[in-house]
Amino acid sequence: MSSALQLDVPELEEIIVPQLDEVEARLMEVVSNADETINPPTSHLAAAGGKRLRPMLVLLTAQLGDAAAACSQQVHDAAVAVELTHIATLYHDDVMDDAPKRRGAPSAQMVWGNSAAILTGDILVARASQMVAALGPDAVLAHARTFERLCTGQLHETLPRPEGVDPVDHYIQVLADKTGSLIALCGLYGTMLTGAGAKAQRIVELYGEKIGVAFQLADDVIDICSDSETTGKTPGTDLLEGVDTMPVLLLRQRLASGELDSAGQAILSLLSTGNLQRQQVLSDVVQRLRNHPVTAETRAMAGAWCDEAVAALADLDDAVVEATRTRLKAEALSEAEVAQGVESARSRAQLVRRGLEDFAHLLVDRAA
Repeated sequence: MSSALQLDVPELEEIIVPQLDEVEARLMEVVSNADETINPPTSHLAAAGGKRLRPMLVLLTAQLGDAAAACSQQVHDAAVAVELTHIATLYHDDVMDDAPKRRGAPSAQMVWGNSAAILTGDILVARASQMVAALGPDAVLAHARTFERLCTGQLHETLPRPEGVDPVDHYIQVLADKTGSLIALCGLYGTMLTGAGAKAQRIVELYGEKIGVAFQLADDVIDICSDSETTGKTPGTDLLEGVDTMPVLLLRQRLASGELDSAGQAILSLLSTGNLQRQQVLSDVVQRLRNHPVTAETRAMAGAWCDEAVAALADLDDAVVEATRTRLKAEALSEAEVAQGVESARSRAQLVRRGLEDFAHLLVDRAA
């Protein structure tokens, strides 16, 4: 069962929600199309739910192109493929992090073991690749490049950071690769498959990458400030796993420059010497981080990246109008028909831009 975001744009909700239901049904079909041995692990995380942000963005950006194509099987399959790719990375992430839970349910490796969880992720990538293959060579290349970035980001997070590299800049690049790249692919697929034009593709790709970074920075705040009933994860899970998220990196940055206050020094001391496996110690560190300015600073950074994503949409309407005019003229339509189509495209682009702005703020406002 999914828990997709609700846009404050009723006209778009009417179009997208029924399609999301179709995508959800197709997703569950694809993760359950083997046998009684394979189906339980491959359907485990999809059945556990999720926000379905990525399919939603595919469907939303598809509205920028041809109206008939926006509801096509190709667009729906693209939406399923990006969600399959995302879910596959979660299986692998949970093995690497030894995470006990995901989406409020036991993680796959806790149920079937590490080897089965890794292979399950691989199967889902293979199924996503098969679906993308039917979308054409450009879609295949984009998917391959995105998957490389997903892996590159994970490697940069896993391996030691090179000396002299700013930890905050390094982390932002990790977020752009691990999260921003796949969200950018969603926008690319939505516009590519509906003929919205190359300019619109570039705009929504940039938007997607920036909102992906904002989304992860918001998650860094949520990991510290939320409760387990809301997220399905224990507060401070990233700390427990030894992951330096943005609040901790900001502490380390201030320590390196000699500007860290005593409260921040105490947090870093607890992180390096305290036994975070003890719930009391972990709760103490989490509470100290909640009260320290670095958490509010991280929240502000998420907001700034969200603002940049929205600003990237400034020329979207004109880009869609230009592509629509070119496409309709190529169809040898009358001037009146072209003018009517262009005006319809402009109205639709304005509507979608509002939806994308709302989408961006919904992702970041979770950390408010």
